[in-house]
Amino acid sequence: MGDRSGLRPRPQRMPSIGRVAVARAGIELKCYFRNRQAVIFTFALPLVLLLIFGVIYSGDAPGTHTPMKQVLIAGIIASGIMSTTFSSLAVAIAIERDDGTLRRLAATPMSPASYFLAKVAQAFVTGVLETVVLLTVGVGLFGLHLPNTAARWFTFAWVVVLSIVACSFLGIAYSRVAPNARAAAPVVQLPYLALQLVSGVFFVFTSLPGFMQVVAGCFPLKWMAQGLRSAFLSDSFQRSEAAGSWEHGRTALILGGWCVAGLLLSLTAFKWERAKK
Repeated sequence: MGDRSGLRPRPQRMPSIGRVAVARAGIELKCYFRNRQAVIFTFALPLVLLLIFGVIYSGDAPGTHTPMKQVLIAGIIASGIMSTTFSSLAVAIAIERDDGTLRRLAATPMSPASYFLAKVAQAFVTGVLETVVLLTVGVGLFGLHLPNTAARWFTFAWVVVLSIVACSFLGIAYSRVAPNARAAAPVVQLPYLALQLVSGVFFVFTSLPGFMQVVAGCFPLKWMAQGLRSAFLSDSFQRSEAAGSWEHGRTALILGGWCVAGLLLSLTAFKWERAKK
């Protein structure tokens, strides 16, 4: 047809990064929720920890009139976000590298940017679902008070969004550390469990030794937990924080910085070529 009219056929345009990412995100979500064992264990770990520590703790946090259970719930929600983003993505990508999924994707027009965005979208959905589950249990079983002002809900929203994005990119980058699929889970669990213990998830942060507070302050989980405490707990509790205040500005700056750092680390560490070997 093009030869008869004398017109050259138009070159086909490649789909945009966003369009490919949306299509891939749908596939990622279907694959994730079809893996029932992965879904159950990813969602169950923070929930089980919440139930165990919720039963163990009673009374108010030391030096405050805030129930320790409510302090715990804010930290567990932060931990749950890290579980469904950082841990889940790091393990999943290591498995995809081993089973040849990355090799097959490398043969398609998909760019790493589209792949990253699809992974972040999948982590965003699962992270929000995990947060809803933990909030439901926290309110129903442990009397957690939901944010009572629009400002507190806004704080809750931006802390959750920045946390999901930062931990997702870090999970993509950290997947390179796991040498194979079998080693992925223990390699990922070590930093996840260690950061939970030093970031004020299970304990009042200022009750930890000073050097642990310094180490925890270098990583996002401490700021995620503190940001969520500021949304749920009364302002009187901020006197128990390390700086004696909620530090919203510093929390946003550090979590935003980890979003950028995580993206750069992902672009540096992630290689399609490794999957082709």
